[in-house]
Amino acid sequence: MSKNLDILLIIPPTRLQVYQGLSNSLAAIEVPVWAGLIANYLDAKGLNVSILDAEALGYDHKQTAKSIAEKSAALNVFVIYGQQPSASTQCMPGGRLVCEHLNDIGDFETIVMGTHPSALPEKTLLEEPYKYVCQGEGPYTIVALLNELKNGKRNFTKVPGLWYIDGDKVAQGPVASLINDLDKTLPQQAWKMLDMSMYRAHNWHCFDDLTSRESYASLQTSLGCPYKCSFCCINAPFGGSGIRYWSAQNILEQIDVLVKDYSIRNIKIPDEMFVLNKRHVIEICDGLIERNYNLNIWAYARIDTIKDEYLEKLKKAGFNWLALGIESGSKHVRDGVEKGRFDEADIIKTVNKIRDHGIYICANYIFGLPDDTMETMRETLDLALEINSEWANFYCAMAYPGSQLHALAQSKSWQLPEDNAEPGWIGYSQHAYDTLPLPTETLPYEQVLDFRDMAFNEYFQSPTYLDMIEKTFGNDVVKHINEMAQHKLARRHHEKQK
Repeated sequence: MSKNLDILLIIPPTRLQVYQGLSNSLAAIEVPVWAGLIANYLDAKGLNVSILDAEALGYDHKQTAKSIAEKSAALNVFVIYGQQPSASTQCMPGGRLVCEHLNDIGDFETIVMGTHPSALPEKTLLEEPYKYVCQGEGPYTIVALLNELKNGKRNFTKVPGLWYIDGDKVAQGPVASLINDLDKTLPQQAWKMLDMSMYRAHNWHCFDDLTSRESYASLQTSLGCPYKCSFCCINAPFGGSGIRYWSAQNILEQIDVLVKDYSIRNIKIPDEMFVLNKRHVIEICDGLIERNYNLNIWAYARIDTIKDEYLEKLKKAGFNWLALGIESGSKHVRDGVEKGRFDEADIIKTVNKIRDHGIYICANYIFGLPDDTMETMRETLDLALEINSEWANFYCAMAYPGSQLHALAQSKSWQLPEDNAEPGWIGYSQHAYDTLPLPTETLPYEQVLDFRDMAFNEYFQSPTYLDMIEKTFGNDVVKHINEMAQHKLARRHHEKQK
């Protein structure tokens, strides 16, 4: 196989740097959705393609480079995406280390793709160790580049979405077209190229059965997002806001395969916004209700997109969790980042409505948005404690490359992780030792980060929260959460203070 392999899709190891000790058992091990979709596309073109998921295999950077070299593919594609939509940047250091080791072994054709490379293609080309950079979705770029490499002409001027060095100058091909017919072009992931037993759901996703986490898959039902939240970079590969859908029939057929061929029960819908299009949601739900697979699914929603008519069907279909981007307890702070036009009463009303239908809530909050103060961050934490959702994610505001917030930070000369060799891109990881979030108009980043870590501890050690968890899921989950709370994240700025 190694002599004839056309394309190797690589998911480099990143979890240890990104999640510290949380990577051992608490963090999810994600199915490489985008690599799987592209692999299936390439396979349908008659190309010999393989996926090397070094992250799931537990390889270190040198092992990954050695494995790549041994496979000797005509083109090695580094696919840099993270566990949540904006998390590509924090995974760049892992890819860099692998490619540097690979370059030490020999001369290999390498290209990097993902949200971050699409947001900063020229910077990526000039500063990272890859020969080429893909700006855009990837499939058309990869095939056209491979053709040029295999025919020996190496005329890259017409390769869509490609950035490359021409002599001593940066050059780029034409903009790659978006994929319009998702059902036809990207009909499913190449699950047969993966060992599906290697993947693991988020711990909270399986609070009803913590022993089932290894029965897990992630399934995209749409691409992109029509909204323009200033802190989000999700649309970088797509050239702007917008959303495209796979048909409900296609999604249901994919779920049939996951259930019947791989015995999957826990499914994540990683769409930036699943609960949005009425017809899309209802048709998928109706198909799942008819199948009665007893699935445990979670998906993203917004406070201002939840409708009563959705909730009963979502629950019957197996959507046991909805992730809500509440972000801040201050309407003034939310308005400053264009996060909907809803107030605290709307939030509480929507949360209660979801719970009334037996659906659990994963609430997402951000500390350190531009207008935040210590008082508004406390408002956010107090709102989180009042809502008392079954799970909560607490983030610091990050100016992810490709977001409006990144441009704002640069205009205000705020310190960004990439401004220095350390921390570099890993500074965009919320859980990393070297994390470097944004300051606010009135607070240094250290105060924001310390507040975030304090908020996490206060929330998950709250007697009210633990009592609710025990009544909902039982004492084993309370024990699991208490053990989780014992993991204290080391932060570089604390070392500096010593």
